[in-house]
Amino acid sequence: MWDIWLWPMVIAFGVMVWICIAGIRKTSKSFQLNVTNRIPETAADHPFTMNPLLWIIFVASLFIFIVIFYYWASFY
Repeated sequence: MWDIWLWPMVIAFGVMVWICIAGIRKTSKSFQLNVTNRIPETAADHPFTMNPLLWIIFVASLFIFIVIFYYWASFY
């Protein structure tokens, strides 16, 4: 099992780490520029697309779906 899924798991983990780092950099930049206590316009207009946790959950769910679908298809 580890031979087949090692590199796809490494790629999925890399994408999740990249999303986490990009989210941290973006939020720290927006907090530095935000002198007053108001929400940035981008986050106010699209609150779900700016949330890196939702993107990480999406990538992990997609990877798990691919693994489950692979084993389901190979069963028949």
